[in-house]
Amino acid sequence: MANVLEIKDLHVNAGDKEILKGLNMIVKEGEIHAIMGPNGNGKSTLLQTIMGNPAYTVTSGSITFNGEDVLAMPVDVRSKKGLFLALQYPQEISGVTNSDFLRAAINARNEKPLSLFKFIKEIDKGIKELKMKEDLAHRFVNDGFSGGEKKRNEILQMMMLKPYIAMLDEIDSGLDVDAIKLVSDAIIKLKEETNMGLMVVSHYERFFTSIKPTHAHVIVDGKVVVEGDSELVLKIDQDGYDWLYEELKIEPVKENKPMVYSLGTCARNKRA
Repeated sequence: MANVLEIKDLHVNAGDKEILKGLNMIVKEGEIHAIMGPNGNGKSTLLQTIMGNPAYTVTSGSITFNGEDVLAMPVDVRSKKGLFLALQYPQEISGVTNSDFLRAAINARNEKPLSLFKFIKEIDKGIKELKMKEDLAHRFVNDGFSGGEKKRNEILQMMMLKPYIAMLDEIDSGLDVDAIKLVSDAIIKLKEETNMGLMVVSHYERFFTSIKPTHAHVIVDGKVVVEGDSELVLKIDQDGYDWLYEELKIEPVKENKPMVYSLGTCARNKRA
């Protein structure tokens, strides 16, 4: 059975402010969805809500994965089911090495613990593929990392965990041209090996050109206002969003300041 993430009429608040206002989307395995839109309109909120950030409150609507209620799952269960979020602002975890962190995460998802030999082989392969420092496995998670190193470390985690649906929140920001190619190549390779589905937030057409989206969605004021494919990505890159505001007769939403959160327990749901 194909893995399917389905979002229906999703309404989400951050504090007293409504961010998502009836958003709908379906993501299937093997698909690459470009999530676009001006800043402050709900793209990151969508990904954070799917993964269970407690800073966001679901007031109505549903998120299901293979027919199961995602909103009823704690964050760790969402991960075990095969959902993954690469953070826009990865956090530092002093005192925990990358190897301990990753091996614990992998073993929590598997019925049998991954052998040390196989784990070392896989993490070394990922480190070389992403051209990261050889001592990465023994360094504390993101501690003292540059912005680009943190983003590549998120991709390394994705490569090791092999999710069914991966969400990438501006994973390309802070990366130079060479690093963007490394990251995009690693994403495509994993997608071809595992047939995972992808939800990708980015403002850069260059990154989308590298990963070749099969679907594109533009979110404005908490709703998907237009959908398409890679041609829509190209049009947004060339013409911006003004044509969309005029065509749909909508007002631009003022940008909110970025909010940095750590993942905690399941996103609160007022229906429960």
